[in-house]
Amino acid sequence: MIRLLQLSDILGAMRLKEAAGWNQTELDWTNLLATEPEGCFGIDCDGVLAATTTAVCYGQKLAWIGMVLTAPEFRGRGFARRLMEHSLGFLAARGVEWIKLDATDMGLPLYAKLGFAEECLVERWGRAPGPLPTGPEPCWSGGFDAPLDLEAFGADRTAVLRRIAVHSASIPGSAYAMGRPGSKAAYFGPCVSRSPEAARVLLQSFLARHAGETVVWDLLPGNPEALRLAQEFGFERRRQLVRMALPGRPDPPPFLHSNAAVFGIAGFEYG
Repeated sequence: MIRLLQLSDILGAMRLKEAAGWNQTELDWTNLLATEPEGCFGIDCDGVLAATTTAVCYGQKLAWIGMVLTAPEFRGRGFARRLMEHSLGFLAARGVEWIKLDATDMGLPLYAKLGFAEECLVERWGRAPGPLPTGPEPCWSGGFDAPLDLEAFGADRTAVLRRIAVHSASIPGSAYAMGRPGSKAAYFGPCVSRSPEAARVLLQSFLARHAGETVVWDLLPGNPEALRLAQEFGFERRRQLVRMALPGRPDPPPFLHSNAAVFGIAGFEYG
């Protein structure tokens, strides 16, 4: 039976995440549950949490599905499909206009069967620990440019950004970036910028602060300036996902956004 996830499920959810080799932390799960407590679902089997899915709503304009996980020993039983169909029903009741997700190779066939269409590629790039030359130092003391983010992302995700902003910096009127710890690597993103020069300042500053750590960065390869920065700073491509979209109701209005200003997403679970 499908049920809502609770804070007491985090250890079980972390076991699913570890089995998949993902980078999320207990704090990431806590933030998802706090952000959308009615949209985080799980299935138990043999007395343990066997599968999960989360659906984060950005108002009625957009919802993002993530954390579609099934323990290896329970795969092939249709749990992911049941959770996805339940999540889509939840979002239909919310009246969401568009639903998106970032699909792994394993999940893509299921999402295609459910009606999701491919939109663009998303890539994870990683950088090994290593020093960098110093550059301009923005203030990593909090804050972000909400109007700029709305223009780039296409939906108001202020509540989510405020919650996940462990570290954030902005160049007023030009760019902002965030970062947070991961279980395997420091995470750079989201980063939204009107120019590659401003994105470069924020990236270099973040890397200098995390020179002793592996850093991962999820970017849209359709933004050639983001790719150029990744290569300049010694990142290497690690994996590729497919961003997919599904109308949440008949004939929704076009979803307007600007991938050219997106230099880093907020995470596969947030968009």
